[in-house]
Amino acid sequence: MNDRKRERPDDYFKDWKQREALAEGMIPIVGSLSRERDVKCYIYGKSLVNRSVTEIMKDHRYVRQVEANELSEFETAPVLDELARLDLGPAHIDVGRIAVNYYDKGAGQGMSVEEYVRQVVAEDIGSSARPLEKPQDVVLYGFGRIGRLMARILIEKTDGGDGLRLRAIVVRKGKAPNDLVKRASLLRRDSVHGAFDGTIRVDEERQSFVANGNEVKVIYADGPDTIDYTDYGIDDAIVVDNTGVWRDEDGLSLHLKSKGVSKVILTAPGKGDLKNVVHGINHEIIEPGDRIISAASCTTNAIAPPLKAMHDEYGITAGHVETVHAFTNDQNLIDNYHKASRRGRAAPLNMVLTETGAATAVGKVLPALLGKLTGNAIRVPTPNVSMAILNLTLGRETTAEEVNEYMRNQALHSELRKQIDYSNSPEVVSTDFVGSRHACIFDAQATIVNGNQAVLYLWYDNEFGYSCQVHRILEQMAGIDYAVYPK
Repeated sequence: MNDRKRERPDDYFKDWKQREALAEGMIPIVGSLSRERDVKCYIYGKSLVNRSVTEIMKDHRYVRQVEANELSEFETAPVLDELARLDLGPAHIDVGRIAVNYYDKGAGQGMSVEEYVRQVVAEDIGSSARPLEKPQDVVLYGFGRIGRLMARILIEKTDGGDGLRLRAIVVRKGKAPNDLVKRASLLRRDSVHGAFDGTIRVDEERQSFVANGNEVKVIYADGPDTIDYTDYGIDDAIVVDNTGVWRDEDGLSLHLKSKGVSKVILTAPGKGDLKNVVHGINHEIIEPGDRIISAASCTTNAIAPPLKAMHDEYGITAGHVETVHAFTNDQNLIDNYHKASRRGRAAPLNMVLTETGAATAVGKVLPALLGKLTGNAIRVPTPNVSMAILNLTLGRETTAEEVNEYMRNQALHSELRKQIDYSNSPEVVSTDFVGSRHACIFDAQATIVNGNQAVLYLWYDNEFGYSCQVHRILEQMAGIDYAVYPK
């Protein structure tokens, strides 16, 4: 940004109320653009869709960290007003970046803000291109932690219904007579992520629940190859397997034997020759003909982006990855038998030393680091949000200040900005990152550098952040590709 600083208001309360009114006026514009034209509006990567007035104001405040200057609702409101007047096709438009480019970076000199906005999105005006020829059916096989969060994301992003459509979940029949009600209740209420943002009703007669207008069939099955999805009006579906029971190509191919299935995504590390994909890192290896893809693990998704960034800039000659991981359903609440070492001990009461394959798995998505990393994990008594500690030997000497500034730019301005977030607060703790949509959050306050030895600390929501990464792969496999502005 340039050196212009926004003047301090004489009356903070009056200024707040004026900006609050502008933010309130943005909500119907953002909603209309999203619902009627499939235009998603953002402020520096943060979606404005379904945000409250205060959340929108906080999104503006966030830009202070990105650009070392304020972004005001007085500046974004005219941008949104002009977008609403234009005949736009489906697109992702960063209103914040357009405003900053115009007001603070000298773009559009001699032009009015309306003229500049029209110039930025000129290619999208009058566009009739759709993200897909027809909506893509999606089925969630398994409805545990990741399955329910994937459902929330898919429902949240349904918008006009022209993209991904959640059509069904597949589970085993429970013993309770009100199984359907219990499944819906688990989607409605979540002890970690809070209440579902919307309404849910159960239709026992149709064996479905309806979430924000999306009817989701509940299919009971004992195996992935025993279902005729076309009986439910579902065809050419992408199945997201959240169970982790089948992790190689032979096992996951069982899904393809069910009528109405075209592709499969595994939300766990794949075995054998299965392609393991971390979106933002190696998603280009997904080919149109691929029918089965693994989204790797939450930890691999968390560490691969910063490792790539550091290797590109400094070169990594060796390293160790230690993960401090929230406990999962795989562990026991109280001491009981478990086939794995130590995991049988009570998860809420113990730190449990265990293994992680993430350090080795990174070599599958970043071949340049194959054989250079070791790893271990400690499961701790928290239900969500984990930390990865990267102890790296670099190819050259550097400083903590240089590494932090480099990672700040990677998080805010590079192609990895959807994967890496940045925190520079000395007060943040794990619960502050519940609901993060990034694969990881770089903690600048914790960075340690001594010559060519660097220790980096990365937070990650191992549930929701990972689910967002899976959703990005899902969009790619469906062929969804939005125009993005500013370019």
